[in-house]
Amino acid sequence: MNKEREGIFIGLGSNLGDKIGNIERALFMLGDLPGTEIISVAPFYGTAPVGYTKQEWFVNTVSEVKTSLQPGKLLAAILDVENIMGRERQIRWGPRVIDLDLLLYGQREICEPGLEVPHPRMLERAFVMVPLADLAPQMLFSGGRRAKEIAAELEEQQEIKLLERQA
Repeated sequence: MNKEREGIFIGLGSNLGDKIGNIERALFMLGDLPGTEIISVAPFYGTAPVGYTKQEWFVNTVSEVKTSLQPGKLLAAILDVENIMGRERQIRWGPRVIDLDLLLYGQREICEPGLEVPHPRMLERAFVMVPLADLAPQMLFSGGRRAKEIAAELEEQQEIKLLERQA
């Protein structure tokens, strides 16, 4: 079994208000979920919007978590965090105070209404794959490609820049 795919990874993004503060608050709330611990957090990146482009750039990162919550319960908890933080769903891929996506849940492949893991578009998005590759560069995906290889290709095609964070 590929140990690199054992982790549970959540993508985080924000492009409204205090973007970095929003992500930090969401990370705190995720770590506060029952039976859940934040294992690691990738660097933060500034990323161009995808889909609906008439909006501010996003701040994105990926976090690895350890949790006793099953995938459906974890997704419900993630959606609760979004709601508590004031996420409004008015425009598809539109501006948001916080966006949380369950990217991977170990080796599991899940296709249920409202829950698809691995996340169906993650391999197409630099804002997911670049920070994921920071945490798990050797993670294998279909076709034998590693996260760091996919991230490098996407970085050449999409606008993304590493952000300096104040300590």
